Formats: sequence, structure tokens, C-alpha cells
Amino acid sequence: MSLLQRWARRWRRPPDIPHALWHSVLATLPFAAERSAAEHERLRGLCAHFLAEKEFHGAHGLAVTDAMALSIAVQACLPLLHMGLPDGRVPRQPADLLDWYADFVGIVVQPGAVLARREVKDATGVVHQYTETLAGEAMDGGPLMLSWEDVAAAGEGAAHGHNVVIHEFVHKIDMHDIALGEQPGGSPPLPRGFLGHARPADAKAHWQRVMKSAFDRFTEAVSLAERFGGEPPWLDDYAATSPAEFFAVTCEAYFVNRDRFATEFPELMPLYDGLFRVSSSVNA
Repeated sequence: MSLLQRWARRWRRPPDIPHALWHSVLATLPFAAERSAAEHERLRGLCAHFLAEKEFHGAHGLAVTDAMALSIAVQACLPLLHMGLPDGRVPRQPADLLDWYADFVGIVVQPGAVLARREVKDATGVVHQYTETLAGEAMDGGPLMLSWEDVAAAGEGAAHGHNVVIHEFVHKIDMHDIALGEQPGGSPPLPRGFLGHARPADAKAHWQRVMKSAFDRFTEAVSLAERFGGEPPWLDDYAATSPAEFFAVTCEAYFVNRDRFATEFPELMPLYDGLFRVSSSVNA
């Protein structure tokens, strides 16, 4: 984000979110509603700036209402609530945390899942085409797509650690420092002094080591369930497709079902608390 854009945000007075609308949306999102009053105030301010900066587009005739836009904003801003800035500093004001999402403006809301044609080339040079069903998609430097059918099911999906909005916006966080043409790898920029590491290289190495161990454990559990009828993992096995998807899927669970997540992935709790709970201005 440019300095001019940041100053514009600092002096902007976004429209207040109506009290009735705010509480009606929170009532559909228990994982957000259970937060403290101070956190609600901070989250509401973030959402107001988010709504002022992003543009919503309904696809196939879908009309995006204020309640729909606010629901997406609440879920998108939840990961930012206590984070540091992308450069590792603690923000001067909460709205600066939207720098994490500064590479795009448009959010396309589809009525339901989308079928996307994919094309991949294998090691021998043979091109394979297939169709993938998408509930959401985040593109580096580009817009973000969400299926409203899946967004609207966020309250029910929390029991299974599922949340499509958090998933896609966490991808944006993961993409923040990658070069053009690179793919995210489940290793986002970390705050300064992450878990007591003075050197950023040591912090990153620690993150990658713990994440790899958890990813390997999860993929093994998925394999055992598929091949030998073992107990399937709690989370969607889509997390086993790559470290980036593992990061996004586990972040969904961390935010919407923290207690179950702590039981299933105790080794990831210090990592995610260290990334997402930097600010001490509001008690978590």
C-alpha cells in the first residue's frame, strides 16, 4: 500500500455499521460473537474500513446485500484482529492491518460453488485437463472469489473447523511476500521476535520445521484412512494436497473451533498464537 493510500485510510471516517445489522450478522457467526466486547469494538472498526476499501460484485444475478457484505467482512477481518503488520511491526491503529489485503479490491460473490477448468503438465510433459469444484479462490495480486452458499454456512461449518472466507483470506496473508509467478507455501511473513527468535531466518526455519512435521502427520493419517479404512482426520483432507492448503485449512479451524483445534494440532497452537496474537492492546 502506498503512503498516500495509508494516509487516506488514517483520515477516512467510514460509515458506522448500524447496531441492528452488526448484531444480526454476529448472531450467525458464533465463533465471532463469543469474542469480548473490546474485541467486538476493534473488529467492527476493522470491518468498517474493510467495507470502505473493497468492492463486492455479485455473479449470475446475485444481489450482495449489506448483511452479506458485512458477514464476509467479519470473517475476513477476524484473522487480522491481533496481528502485526506485514513488515513485522505492531500497528499504530487497527485499520493499518488491512495492509495484508492491499493487493486487491474486488470480491466476486458467486451464488454457489464454481466449476473451474484446470490444466497441469506432468514430469513427462503430458498436459492433463480436469474440472475442479471451487467454493472460493484467492489470486495473488488479483480479486478474490467466494461461494455465498458456503459463506452462509459458516455457523454450521465451525463444528468441522470449516470456513471458506478465512481460508481464502489466509491465502492472501500467505501470498504477501511471494514474488510474481511464485506459489504460496504455507510460510507467511512473521512478526518481529517471533517466539523469541531474534533472527528472522531462525523464526522462519522454526515455523517451517514445525509445520512440516504437522503436515506429514496429517497426510499420513489421510493416507491410512483412504488405504486401510483408518479413522479419517477431523479436518478436510484437502489440507493434505500442499503445505499452503494445510496452512489455510488449519487456520480455518484455529479461528472457528479453537478448543478442538488445540486438541488435534497442539504443536501448531504456539505458531498460530505467535502469528495471530501479536497485539496486546485487546485481551484475547
